[in-house]
Amino acid sequence: MSGTTPYAALNPETLLDAVESCGLRCDGRLQGLNSYENRVYQIWLDDGSAVVAKFYRPQRWSAAAIQEEHDFALELAAREIPVVAPLLLNGRTRHEHAGFQFAVYPRRGGRTPEFEDPETLQWLGRFIARIHAVGALTRFGHRPALDIEGFGWEPVDCVLESDFVPDDLRPAYESVVEDVLERVERRWAAAGNMRSLRLHGDCHAGNILWTDAGPHFVDLDDARMGPAVQDLWMCLSGDRASQQLQLAALLEGYCEFQDFDPAQLMLIEALRTLRIVHYAGWLARRWDDPAFPASFPFFNTQRYWQDHVLALREQAAALDEPPLQWRR
Repeated sequence: MSGTTPYAALNPETLLDAVESCGLRCDGRLQGLNSYENRVYQIWLDDGSAVVAKFYRPQRWSAAAIQEEHDFALELAAREIPVVAPLLLNGRTRHEHAGFQFAVYPRRGGRTPEFEDPETLQWLGRFIARIHAVGALTRFGHRPALDIEGFGWEPVDCVLESDFVPDDLRPAYESVVEDVLERVERRWAAAGNMRSLRLHGDCHAGNILWTDAGPHFVDLDDARMGPAVQDLWMCLSGDRASQQLQLAALLEGYCEFQDFDPAQLMLIEALRTLRIVHYAGWLARRWDDPAFPASFPFFNTQRYWQDHVLALREQAAALDEPPLQWRR
């Protein structure tokens, strides 16, 4: 399998054969869902129902790391926390077919949560706290931790080793990205010794589906060890006053089930900065995958890097501001 075209062999016949190897009967219909790191498809079965099949990017996760993701999801679901966990088929959740590792999930619909609504945020806070209460019971042994090296310096190295940054912007990029990551390191140090636990890891609006019965969480692909605030800060948006109100509602619900260390608020802008830096490195690292130039044509442009440098400068200013405040 080519390292630059990792999904070249994942054709419709292979997809359907893979799902049927788990004992399910497909009716031949399938639909690709929005995913770039992995490949995810809705697949209809003979009885008219549908499942979701997730094919993991080759060489990204070991079998043991994928199994830890599944076991965490099953552990949460067993405690009636609304996480969409993989189906147990033929006694397993992780399957292999034609060189691909994959899992099959029940289909679950929903809408984007309204992060502006305090009741919604309180509800989310309660469930995130319950995820963290379970996450604190043990540690991942095969999945990486959220740290500045993996989400900051390594993506920067990847970008600088490529030819994506235009020559006239390269000095500005090198200067500002080094500056913001040093600020992130200072923030991290100021937060002190933080408790690290198993996280959802990528708890943004696209991975939270809302129904009349409340939220359910999907896609634990980025589950890892890290500070609790990583699963909270992506629910905050807008200006400082808006974020302050959102934070109060979120933590009001959170603290019904789990204590929260206010020192972690030092990390909100640091984590936002790491996400911006990591995103550019992710695109650079995946550019040889044909799906990426087609889906992200803006990346390889002068305008993208101008905007990226500006975003990093704005983060440098944000990292100089005092953190959001909260008192229980």
